[in-house]
Amino acid sequence: MSVLTALARVRAAHTGRAEPLASVRHYHLSDRPLVMIPLRLAGEAAAPLAVMLGTDREEPTVLIVPQPRDRVLRLRFVEALAGYVLPHVASYLDAAEDITDKSGEVLGRRCLDAAQIWVPNTGGVDFLRLLGRSVRYNKVDGPNPVSPEIPLLGRWLTWFTERAERPGSASLLPMTSVLAMHWATGQSALEDANLAALLGWIAPPPGLSGAQAAALAEDPLLSPPAGPATDPGFDNEELAPLVNAYDTAIDDVDGTAKTVAAQRLEQALRTQLEPTWHLLWHGIDLLAALPEAANVPARWQRDRGSFTYFADTIDDGVAQARRDAAVSAVRRLLDREAAAEAFAAQRAYDDPRVMAEHRLSGSAFRATVVECEPDRVDTSGKRPVLRPLIRVDTADLFTPAPGETLHSAERSNQKAKVLDFDSGTVTLELSGGMGNGRQAKPGTVPQVGDSVGFTRFSLGSAGGRLTLPEPEDTPWTHGGPPPEYEPDQPEESW
Repeated sequence: MSVLTALARVRAAHTGRAEPLASVRHYHLSDRPLVMIPLRLAGEAAAPLAVMLGTDREEPTVLIVPQPRDRVLRLRFVEALAGYVLPHVASYLDAAEDITDKSGEVLGRRCLDAAQIWVPNTGGVDFLRLLGRSVRYNKVDGPNPVSPEIPLLGRWLTWFTERAERPGSASLLPMTSVLAMHWATGQSALEDANLAALLGWIAPPPGLSGAQAAALAEDPLLSPPAGPATDPGFDNEELAPLVNAYDTAIDDVDGTAKTVAAQRLEQALRTQLEPTWHLLWHGIDLLAALPEAANVPARWQRDRGSFTYFADTIDDGVAQARRDAAVSAVRRLLDREAAAEAFAAQRAYDDPRVMAEHRLSGSAFRATVVECEPDRVDTSGKRPVLRPLIRVDTADLFTPAPGETLHSAERSNQKAKVLDFDSGTVTLELSGGMGNGRQAKPGTVPQVGDSVGFTRFSLGSAGGRLTLPEPEDTPWTHGGPPPEYEPDQPEESW
C-alpha cells in the first residue's frame, strides 16, 4: 500500500465516506455488459448451484441446479447457461474491421466490439475458471456424449478467465477489485472484498456513514454473500431442506411435485442473488460516471483483437491444455509482467492522482520551466541535430543522476537527458517528438513558465524481452520437448 493510499484510508475513516484514488476510469465499460452472479454448493469446488445473469438490469435470468450432486442436472445447467452466454458472445462476431499494415495490405480482422462479463468478486472469476475447466474436455460423440455447446462454453469461460489474469484487460472484471482501484475506504483490504460493505463506503445510504453502512452489510439477512459461496445459515436452514424436498418428491405422471420443489428452491436462491444483482449494477453506474482514461481504448483494442482471434480459431484446434508447457508458461508469465508494467505506467500518465504516488516515491516530478533554448542544435555528432535545452525548478523529492534519461509526461515520444542538477534545479536536453527538422514544431518544446512533468518510466513500458526457444527445442532442464498432445484424454471429474 502506498503512502497516499494509506492517507486516503485514514481520511475515509475520519470523514465516514470513501476517498477517490482515481480521477478517471481505468477500465473499459461496455454498453451491454453481461452481469453474472454464480453460486456453488458449499464443500464442492466446481459444483454449480445457481447463477443470475443478463444484460438488462430489470430482467435478470436465474438458472439453478436443484440437486448439485447430480451430474446429469449439472450438465443440463451448463447447457442452459451456454444457451445464454454463447449467443451473447456470437452477437459481437459479425461486425469487424480490417487490420492493415503500412502498405495497406490486410493482415486480418478485429471485431468492432467484444463481450464483457462482470462478476461480483475474484471468487466469481475463480469459479468460472473451474467451471470452464470441468466441461471443456467433455466429448460430443462416443459413449455419454454431451451437447456441443457444453465444451464450447467451457473453452470460452477458460478464455475469459485467462484474460482476467492479464493486468489492464477488461474482458472479465470482478467488481470489488475495480472499485477498490478507484476508491479507498476506511476498512481493510480484506473487508473491501465484501461488495456490499465496499459500496456502503463509496455511496452510503442517506443518513448513514460508510462505517455504518458497512456494518449493516455484515448481516447476511440484509446483504447475502455475493458468492460464489453462500451463507452457512442459509445452507442449513433453507437450502438443505429444499434440496432434500426435491430429492424426495415423488415422480408423478406430469412431474408436478418435482417442478414445485424446484420452483421453491429457485425462489429461495433468488433472495440470495437479487441484492447482489442490484449492487453490481450500482457499481457499474458509479464507474460510468467517471470519465474514461486516455489509454483505455488502446487496451480494449487489444482485448478485441484477442477476442476475435480466439473466436476465429476456436473450431480449428483442441481445448486449452490443462497445464502449460515450460516455454508457453514462460511466455505467458512474461506477457503478464509486461502488461502489469505497461498498465501501471499508463494509469500514471492518464491520472494525476496516480502520478502523485510516483512523485512521492521519487520516480517522477513536476516542475516549472525557468529557462529555455528551443533552437539549440547539437553539433558534436556526425551531423547537427536539434536538442533544445530547458532548465526547470521543482519542489518534489526527486534526485536525478547526470546522464539519466527521463520521459515527458505531456509530450508523446519526448525524452529528456539530465545534464545538471543543483538544489531543485534540473537542466534537461530534449530529444524526440519535435519533428525532423532543425526547428521544433510549435507546441513541442515547453516555454518559460510552463508546468512540466517527467518520469523515470515511459508510457510504452512493456518489460524485458527474452528470446525463448520454440516448444520443440525446449532444453532438458525444462522438461525437454513437450509430448505430442493426445486429444483422446479422459474427461476431468467434477
